[in-house]
Amino acid sequence: MWEQMGGWISILGPEQYGHIDWLIFEGIIVDSLEAKEAISSLMQEPFCSVPLVWIIQEDILANRLLQYEEMGWKHLVSHWKTTFSRANVIVFPDFTLPMLYSVLDTGNFFVVPGSPVDVWAAESYSKTQSKYQLRKNRGFSKDDMLVLVVGSSIFYNDLSWDYAVAMHAIGPLLTKYARRKDEGGSFKFVFLCGNSTDGYDDALQEVAARLGLLDGSVRRYGLNSDVNSVLLMADIVLYGSDQDVQGFPPLLIRAMTFGIPVIAPDFPVLKKYVVDGIHGIFFPKHNPDALMRAFSLLISNGKLSEFAQTVASSGRLLAKNILASECITGYARLLENVLNFSSDAMLPGSISQLQQGAWEWNLFRKEIEKRTVDMQNVDEKATLLRKYSVVYALEEEFTNFVYSTNGSANGTGILSEDMLTKLDWDVLRVLESSEEDEMIEMEELEDRMDRNLGAWDDLYRNARKAEKVKFEANERDEGELERTGQTLCIYEIYSGAGSWPFLHHGSLYRGLSLTLRERRLRSDDVNAAGRLPFLKDSYYRDILCEIGGMFSIANKVDDIHRRPWIGFQSWRAAGRKASLSLKAEKVLEETIRENTAGDVIYFWARVDKDGVTGSNDVLTFWSMCDILNGGHCRSAFEDAFRRMYGLPLHVEALPPMPEDGGYWSALHSWVMPTPSFLEFIMFSRMFTDSLDALHTNSGKINTCLLGSSELEKQHCYCRVLELLVNVWAYHSARNMVYMDPHTGSLEEQHPVEQRKGFMWAKYFNFTLLKSMDEDLAEAADDGDHPREMWLWPLTGEVHWQGIYEREREERYRQKMDKKRKTREKLRERQKHGYRQKTLAVIDPKKRQKTIAE
Repeated sequence: MWEQMGGWISILGPEQYGHIDWLIFEGIIVDSLEAKEAISSLMQEPFCSVPLVWIIQEDILANRLLQYEEMGWKHLVSHWKTTFSRANVIVFPDFTLPMLYSVLDTGNFFVVPGSPVDVWAAESYSKTQSKYQLRKNRGFSKDDMLVLVVGSSIFYNDLSWDYAVAMHAIGPLLTKYARRKDEGGSFKFVFLCGNSTDGYDDALQEVAARLGLLDGSVRRYGLNSDVNSVLLMADIVLYGSDQDVQGFPPLLIRAMTFGIPVIAPDFPVLKKYVVDGIHGIFFPKHNPDALMRAFSLLISNGKLSEFAQTVASSGRLLAKNILASECITGYARLLENVLNFSSDAMLPGSISQLQQGAWEWNLFRKEIEKRTVDMQNVDEKATLLRKYSVVYALEEEFTNFVYSTNGSANGTGILSEDMLTKLDWDVLRVLESSEEDEMIEMEELEDRMDRNLGAWDDLYRNARKAEKVKFEANERDEGELERTGQTLCIYEIYSGAGSWPFLHHGSLYRGLSLTLRERRLRSDDVNAAGRLPFLKDSYYRDILCEIGGMFSIANKVDDIHRRPWIGFQSWRAAGRKASLSLKAEKVLEETIRENTAGDVIYFWARVDKDGVTGSNDVLTFWSMCDILNGGHCRSAFEDAFRRMYGLPLHVEALPPMPEDGGYWSALHSWVMPTPSFLEFIMFSRMFTDSLDALHTNSGKINTCLLGSSELEKQHCYCRVLELLVNVWAYHSARNMVYMDPHTGSLEEQHPVEQRKGFMWAKYFNFTLLKSMDEDLAEAADDGDHPREMWLWPLTGEVHWQGIYEREREERYRQKMDKKRKTREKLRERQKHGYRQKTLAVIDPKKRQKTIAE
């Protein structure tokens, strides 16, 4: 059905979880507890902001939580709680599961009643099991009248007051029917409650003896046993709890699906769906006489009456789609509130348009009819669960850790308090980064403070030691050694540990981390925030994204990059299968080596027009930019361009872009000569500052108009700045060449000869840009800031002719001061009689004789 709607299906295995760019999704729905490993990869930046809805329908973990507490496995509980906290919403299909998982609640639990799972499981089970064989296996006769008493499924380890009250309420019923024995069979009351291993069966037998019931007329099975087998072999299901329920009990849905008549108190939530006397029988709670009358309607001569069979048949039809409409609309409202749709997404219709009131059973019929693994043996089922469930796999991992650390092989030992969980590692990483920040801050403070430098010997020894440490560090830096002599270095921009698997290794690449604490260990990755301090502010780092890293490289570029060519690639290119292959890398290096003249930009990640619209509409550059930026790209670009150059309102300020069907660069994945890069950064800094001026007024940040979702507003300028290199390259007459990232084939885009008459070369002239850059630098140097939050001086170097002259004058002044101090020292020596002593006296005659000889 999804493929018919135009979607595509991709099956992801656990080995792929760490290599998926989750940012390409508007949201993620996880529909099983077993998908925990996928959620672990979503707990790292930059994926922490992706909306996550986790649907949990299993109780396997809930059954283990109490045992974890009894065994002292606090770290395992903490581990699961941390994992649960990642989800924006944890969705349960009924109201009992949230109570069972309450120890893991972090305020994100939500209930959407209804699920086809109960009906699906019941139908699948009934096709593989025989009702009478199940009775025989449990010691019942086929002629016995089995009455199953169910209630709240919350209590697992103790016999609750819920069932104590139920025993009292149905006491007259037990007294009347459980004492008699008809021909061929007798009434047997089966209670489904508690844990199958609990030791309070004697309590039930004591009550039965007190009421004078026949031996064996009362039995109990635990909720952790094969519940479906207990339900299927019953003749009548009685909901014996007097506690009001918030949702339709799943056990009743399964019983109705099995075709078993149901008797229940007249709870409002049950009366909302079930018609009394049609789909089931109601009785007023706390009224034993009404219960007796309702029960008698279903019995005729010790067997089920025709009325009971009619009720069972009607109930079965009702159960098939009993909560379908509420569930479908509930999920629609949930997704509407959780998901943040991007500007290029096709928005869904109104929830009021949903008219579907049934599940799409025809899509799953083959799966239901397909025979599954025979699980008649409960022990076999438990063995399979232990073998395949992530819950037991994690338990085994923790137990092995206990065994290796404490030498205890049993799985009931208390976990060592020294055991580190993922939360502990996260805290440790934060502490290390904060300590590093404090160390850097202390070093900066020490550099500004006057201090005694100490003796010359100490200074010399410390300097030699520092040189030795630096030499050893360089020896370990294999990446820098491999890049020696190369003409090109591509900086891979990333943010967060989640993007590490997408980065490349080798001499051609070097990482560029936007954050210090998420930089790769044992690598020579560049710290963008260290080179450009304003990137430490998360606000600026978020609104600029990758281009902020480019600003950091351009800032005093000779300190870090002394190669004729420079390139960049976003980590997202690898996630979207748009990064360079080994073959393409070789072609690129050979092409650059041969092309020693000419200004050209090579790009390999292109804008996917089909992916933007999902249709065959022909898009222009600016219409595509509008789609990606909430419909305001053209207006924002035009206003920023007009402000940047000071153009009057009657002058056109939106640079024209061709409609020749060529490709455009995306994902900041391109290579160009280093001087061209510096020119592009000069233009980008001024344009970004002008764009920022449109969103800041009197020191206040206005609402971002370039995005519709909260995530897009957080990264306000990113999508416009991602396309900015195309405008600059086109109008500055750079050759634009597209390289296929897989094959390495080259194809020129928008040839320069065809741009004549369209290019705005006068606005992209280097001399004009340089003069504008110097004017801004002079204003920044004089303290003449146009607004309080002026972005331009923060994005790189501030230089103009006045600074050069001042620096030259400062160097001349220092030189003169040094000469003056030298003369003063000489005067002081002469004044106090400090003169050089005569080393020796030579007779002039002897001197002449020596010279002659």
